[in-house]
Amino acid sequence: MIRKYTFGTPFPTDAVVLDLPAETAPLNSMETQTDPEGRLILRLSLSPEEVIFGLGQNVRGIDKRGHRYESWNSDIFNHTEERPSLYGSHNFLVFFRPDRLFGIYLDDPGKIVWDLGCTRYDTAEITVESGSLNLYLLEEDSLTELARAFRSLTGRSYLPPRWAFGYIQSRWGYAGEDEVREVAAEHRKRHIPLDALCLDIDYMDGYRNFTWRKDAFPDLKRFQAAMKEEHLRLVPIIDAGIKVEEGYAPYDSGKARDAFCKKEDGSDFVAAVWPGRCCFPDFLREDVRRWFGSLYTPLLEAGIEGFWNDMNEPALFYTDEGVADAFALADRIRSGSVDYEAAWGLMRAFSGIANNPEDYRRFYHRPDGKPVRHDRVHNLYGAGMTRATSEAFRCFAPDKRMLLFSRSSFIGAHRYGGMWQGDNFSWWSHIKLALQMLPNLNLCGFLYCGCDLGGFGCDTTEDLLERFLQLGVFTPLMRNHSALHTREQEIYRFASWEIMRDTLTVRYALLPWLYSEFMKAALTDGMLFRPLAFDFPQDRRAVHTQDQLMLGDGCMIAPVYEQNAAGRYVYLPEDMLLIRFRFVADYDLVPLEKGDHWIDLALNEFPLFVRKNRAVFLCPGGEYSEELDDSRFTVLGQIETESAYDLYRDDGLTSDPDLAAGLTRISLSPDGKLKREIVL
Repeated sequence: MIRKYTFGTPFPTDAVVLDLPAETAPLNSMETQTDPEGRLILRLSLSPEEVIFGLGQNVRGIDKRGHRYESWNSDIFNHTEERPSLYGSHNFLVFFRPDRLFGIYLDDPGKIVWDLGCTRYDTAEITVESGSLNLYLLEEDSLTELARAFRSLTGRSYLPPRWAFGYIQSRWGYAGEDEVREVAAEHRKRHIPLDALCLDIDYMDGYRNFTWRKDAFPDLKRFQAAMKEEHLRLVPIIDAGIKVEEGYAPYDSGKARDAFCKKEDGSDFVAAVWPGRCCFPDFLREDVRRWFGSLYTPLLEAGIEGFWNDMNEPALFYTDEGVADAFALADRIRSGSVDYEAAWGLMRAFSGIANNPEDYRRFYHRPDGKPVRHDRVHNLYGAGMTRATSEAFRCFAPDKRMLLFSRSSFIGAHRYGGMWQGDNFSWWSHIKLALQMLPNLNLCGFLYCGCDLGGFGCDTTEDLLERFLQLGVFTPLMRNHSALHTREQEIYRFASWEIMRDTLTVRYALLPWLYSEFMKAALTDGMLFRPLAFDFPQDRRAVHTQDQLMLGDGCMIAPVYEQNAAGRYVYLPEDMLLIRFRFVADYDLVPLEKGDHWIDLALNEFPLFVRKNRAVFLCPGGEYSEELDDSRFTVLGQIETESAYDLYRDDGLTSDPDLAAGLTRISLSPDGKLKREIVL
């Protein structure tokens, strides 16, 4: 059951697809009040056993209780535990305890502060700065049904093409066609599986969106065609800002359409990003989304089939006004006495020039001709860019799925594209952080997601990259990405590259099964990754487990995320089959009983756990997704009763797939074996 409650005058976000009438009876499940500043405060008590899931992309554990978070899309490079927000705002929470289960979605695009037992462990206090929103209260009998109810409220998740489940190599720094060819050739000659190569801002002419450097990529269409002959796709980046430069076609056409966000005096808002001073498309306007989407056409006509959108919080390096404010403070300090407070204030003023909150108050949108100050709708900006891109793809190729993932997001954007988990670091703690984000992102509708494997910032190490890859084997987006001026982390650059290649062979052997599990979850409004509580709600240990996840139909993952670990402890809520992978054709099958287990895992080994009477399907493997044979499988499972598995298969490209038409039912009969071969 879903109930809608309206407070004030909410801004329409298009996050919700169900048109529900607002309840007239009071909201009795929580205390509400409006403070003197007009902020709406929601308050509810928490029992000692209460677990809180949700908030999508954020720091800390799967259970969000005990910390203070914010909904405020932020270009945060350093993902440490004290951060209240990252790049996306996903305002859905599920409160779960043995005698109570409900979810709340706060449909508001401005800043929300979530004190989930931080000030007082027995109280959740949520502050909505705008004072206006639509609040949706969801009540179901199980966590799984609650997740489905939320998807029915907000819409079906984005469907990527099947090739997008292949391994993707990326780096900020690929400066030209020759370098990209070399990276591709090194993968192919060493038989390292690969499906796509990302082009970061280096491919652009002066970092201008929708351009490419003619000296480095003289004929992009020809180059993409040559790559596709090698079964590789190019995936270029597109940023949000449009450089202020007469003669630059996107700026000229945007200016002619009056498409950019404005300052209060009606002039264009300008801030510096990669190409210099930029204007920012007003994505809250439908006509602007159509115009911006049309800018992708030359790249699409060149054969590009996937993009990643970035810098769309929007990220601002500085504004002239922000710089002037900082220097004015410096002048005041220079002319007066200097103490520690003045020194700290000066440091904050200059370190805070980028993404300055004051700058987000300096410009306006005009969704219906009336100005709306940006900070009040800030969290919608990246979602608007994703929507503009997705709708352009639909116009260009109505029957074809394209790859699209974004950095900034808001609920509703899950219908238009996937997302990656942002600019992480080459830290062991970020393997665990990436794992813990996955189920909460899935809960909020973002099924196609994954982290920068190996870490984006800092220098990775061989063992760290290998353990990152072992997590990435199971994430829909499997991309190795790193920053300029860090250690180059393509697999073939390491002495242990063969171990890493062997890990990727497991991904490709599992790819048809993973694709099947993803598509079934998306087409039935389910979740690919789940906290253990979803499958074992009566098991207190399972409910509070923070470093293991359920995956698909009856599997569980538990990656190693500590340096020099020779294995890890795992809690099994019931008897399971351990598959200890090393290579596509090299693995152990070990039946384990319910309880705690130490699992030996050498650096080249990683586990997958399978519940009884469920199975995992391995195809013969290959070096790119189009080479995979999904008609022959090795079936791994502990089958003790008659059961069946529904394998979903389609062409991997059709934009509106039919679930029923794509399913093949495979009978699983008890035969005392843990492994058998089938041909469909």
